[in-house]
Amino acid sequence: MDKDKIIAELNRHKKMPYLDFRLKQETEEFTDTLFYTLFDANTPVGVNLEMLEKKFNHLMNMACMELEKPSDELWNTYIAQLPSILEKLNLDAEAILNCDPASLSIQEIYMAYPGFYAISIYRLAHELYLANVPLIPRLMTEYAHRQTGVDINPGAKIGKSFFIDHATGVVIGETAIIHDNVKIYQGVTLGALYVAKNLEKTKRHPTIENNVTIYANATILGGETVVGANSIIGGNAWITASVPPNSKVYHTPEIKIKTAPNV
Repeated sequence: MDKDKIIAELNRHKKMPYLDFRLKQETEEFTDTLFYTLFDANTPVGVNLEMLEKKFNHLMNMACMELEKPSDELWNTYIAQLPSILEKLNLDAEAILNCDPASLSIQEIYMAYPGFYAISIYRLAHELYLANVPLIPRLMTEYAHRQTGVDINPGAKIGKSFFIDHATGVVIGETAIIHDNVKIYQGVTLGALYVAKNLEKTKRHPTIENNVTIYANATILGGETVVGANSIIGGNAWITASVPPNSKVYHTPEIKIKTAPNV
């Protein structure tokens, strides 16, 4: 097959009429700039906000190729929410510092904790998700997912002072609701019992109430599943039904240790 025929075949098999992967790359650059604007002491906020507005408008032009363009007020509404987002993120950082004996300083939380980074990008993406911005919020959280191993859908609702320790392998689904002062460890899944396209508009993921701790590799599934306030979920637990407040749930493995006979 000659080169022209190969090119023709490739074009014929492309399923999307228009797919511009610059949107992915430039969303990642936008996310980095946004993060630095909020946290880096040497980054000028005013200058960066003007730069971010131009980047955002460019991203929206790409993301809304086949949709009605949003009003000019969208960006202004978004940046008006940045102070409250930053306030929540500062509370998240304080929660990590107060809960993790391995943390040595607040600076370490902001610069070295993957859980904090994942929460930051989630909170920044969530407001765009609520504004029905297409693609961009998901690309933002997937960027954080790739860097940290934490997969938080931008549609999830997460309260104040949230702490993800160690981070890797955490999955939080689109309709999950997490209240205040919740702490989770690596490998935790807040997922759906089963997946079908007709469930798109239904609550498929669990609700976690205030002051709950969920230890490593616990799996909690189902839109009607509620973990009551002040509960502790032990590592490797598998939960598909609601847990009353003030409960302790744990998985007990059978462990046998055989010692070699004396020689």
